[in-house]
Amino acid sequence: MRLFLLILLTGVPLGLLAQLFPQLGAQRAGISSLTFLKMDVSPRSAALASANLCLPGDLYSAYTNPATMPEVSGFGLAASNTFWVADINYAFLSATIPTGAGHFAASLSALGSGPMKVRTVFQPEGTGEYFYANYYTAGLTYSQQLTDQFSYGITAKYVHEQLAEFRANTAVFDLGFLYRTDVKELRFAVLVQSFGFNSVLHGELEQEDALLQKTPDLESYPAPTIFKLGISMVPYRNESGDQSLLAAVQLNHPNDNAENIRLALEYNYKSLLFLRAGYKINVKDQDYPTAGVGLRMRMGRHPLMFDYAFDPMRFLGVVHRVGLSFEVNSKER
Repeated sequence: MRLFLLILLTGVPLGLLAQLFPQLGAQRAGISSLTFLKMDVSPRSAALASANLCLPGDLYSAYTNPATMPEVSGFGLAASNTFWVADINYAFLSATIPTGAGHFAASLSALGSGPMKVRTVFQPEGTGEYFYANYYTAGLTYSQQLTDQFSYGITAKYVHEQLAEFRANTAVFDLGFLYRTDVKELRFAVLVQSFGFNSVLHGELEQEDALLQKTPDLESYPAPTIFKLGISMVPYRNESGDQSLLAAVQLNHPNDNAENIRLALEYNYKSLLFLRAGYKINVKDQDYPTAGVGLRMRMGRHPLMFDYAFDPMRFLGVVHRVGLSFEVNSKER
């Protein structure tokens, strides 16, 4: 059994890595489409610089790492919104359902640009018309705990892209594994995120530009696949167990950019207050630490979690994320 787990944790990810990702660096930037799939939807994760693979499972696990979903003990709902730059909003909603056959989750996300002016060579200030860029996903997740130490999860997502008169549809998959130990709550995880089919826009321009006699030929582009490898542990927990510190390190290998590393710390006070900070290494334009806070409250007899993340960027400004998650957990009644 241990040999089987070792093969799953090492051989499968390394084989996928060898097949999917060429040994290139930052020169790969811009070769994929649907890059919104890389945007973090979890405020907790974003506050920790997205070092999210080994975090204890929560109601955002369907996005961060589906292998951690078995750690969610009850039915729950999570909703978040990312206030991106240029008035772009990215909303996320998920529902997690534990069953005897495993954990299931359904998720929806939507990113919208808002109205943008239609401009031409002869009307650079706008024609009076507007167009939109909208992106949607619908996902189904399944996760199962095979042993006390090992779990896995897979998410299938339908992705729809709308850019003015053009449309694209495709499917991507996330596949994650998690291995737990009893030494300082040491955990290892791997994830292949957004692995799937190429995407190509279809459509025709409704209004022809005087210098553009026909709709340009549109090529297909791969999804923004990322191979992730993470480790976490709890180096400090006081004798009463009401205070602890979690540390996490994660390596990301994207197919459309250079490798980068994420570092994170989360302080837990009585499972009521969480203070978080993270740092991204080798991520262009993101040279500043991330930070955030989590507050655990109650709605009736059930836990309600509020999360906030602060993610500053050098040139684009600050990205704010807020989220609420509610779990119906009989163990805490």
